[in-house]
Amino acid sequence: MSNTVTTVNPFTEAPIQEYSLLSQKAAEQAIENSDKCFQEWKLTSITERGELALKLAQLLEDKKEELAQLMTDEMGKVRAQGLQEVELCAQICRYTAAQAEQVLADEERDFEKGRAIVTYQPLGVILGIQPWNFPLYQVIRYSITNVVAGNTTVLKHASNVFGMARKIEYMYLEAGFPQYCYQSLLVDGDTASALIKHPKVQGVTFTGSDKVGTAVAEAAAKLAKKTVLELGSNDAFLVLDDADIELATQMCVKGRIINNGETCVSAKRFIVTDKNYDAFKHSFAKAMSALTVGDPNNDDTDLGPMARGDLRDKLHEQVTQSIKAGATVVCGCEIPEGKGFFYPPSILENVKPDMPAYDDELFGPVAALIKVKNDEEAMQVANDSRYGLGGGIFSRDVSRAMELAKKHFDTGMVSINGYELAQPNLPFGGVKDSGYGREHGGFGLREFVNIKSIMITEQA
Repeated sequence: MSNTVTTVNPFTEAPIQEYSLLSQKAAEQAIENSDKCFQEWKLTSITERGELALKLAQLLEDKKEELAQLMTDEMGKVRAQGLQEVELCAQICRYTAAQAEQVLADEERDFEKGRAIVTYQPLGVILGIQPWNFPLYQVIRYSITNVVAGNTTVLKHASNVFGMARKIEYMYLEAGFPQYCYQSLLVDGDTASALIKHPKVQGVTFTGSDKVGTAVAEAAAKLAKKTVLELGSNDAFLVLDDADIELATQMCVKGRIINNGETCVSAKRFIVTDKNYDAFKHSFAKAMSALTVGDPNNDDTDLGPMARGDLRDKLHEQVTQSIKAGATVVCGCEIPEGKGFFYPPSILENVKPDMPAYDDELFGPVAALIKVKNDEEAMQVANDSRYGLGGGIFSRDVSRAMELAKKHFDTGMVSINGYELAQPNLPFGGVKDSGYGREHGGFGLREFVNIKSIMITEQA
């Protein structure tokens, strides 16, 4: 097995840079260094940790052009969306800094024999295993909350974005965080899996496929280590009888092709009632076919290349299997000639159970169009999935849509009459095979802390 990794530009298919992988011994030493740092870091005040988070936020904004370009080069993100990702990361740092003292403050509780408090104390070294599709955001969202909570963190990033992994570590140091408080480990999957067993690793947070995620959870559970899992999804967006078709079209296109369609919380299944099906299908197909596909550096590009050739091949195999099982092509669904790992904006209809387009996550710009009789069946089909990360409802009756979202939609997040990604002040996470645990909204600050009860008995 090679001990080097070469990153590749998915637009030009040209190599970018070669990186040497850490040995198992070196990775274990990094964990030891992280634990030594933790012994001092946990004693610093939340105020001081928050001030460093604010410095990191400013640094992110100062370097936004460079960071966005790195995303475009390494994984094909449309440049404008890269700039948005950087700004979101800065907002997360600032929100975390603003909320930490309140969220982690000691709480007085009743105790008949005297006084009692509940206190939130850091656990130690937290291992993060993160994917390539939001190469800055995925790392910042878990790491900043944990270091502000008083933990230290080590990251195993995806190998095709090792440049970003290294850059994030440099920025933590430049912002003033102590050495080893945050580390990016350039390791392979086997090395990362072995690190779960390291006695100094106190928790693991993972974002990626449900198959790998369940293996991570199993390995950690055997050692009674807590995990937070975000495992992707096959999000359903419902176009109900009273939907605004023009609005639904606009938002569904955005939801399907954002980040080149490679987003866990993308709109993927489009469940449309019989009343609106033909009108929506025509409008949706027209809008998808009109998108500009090309150089992700260009301002007018809507859809760039997929991040790697193997990912495109997997997507096309899922499309092909769905077609063989009876799905039909509305538009796209063919690999174009020429350089770059491109896949066109695509729509499949007549999508049924036991097809990849219905059952699995299509991680690329392919939409599954599903016709249902009425609003009730739309919700039944939406919940007919092993996943439950996000979803959407289009309806002019917002009160009814709210009721459906709250009591009937089996997901962790729901958009009504729009498409939204993560918000710093709102919890992010899913249910069912989409994982468990929450980030953002202050919730991530408490995922990896010891919620400790202290009782003081007062003598009469």
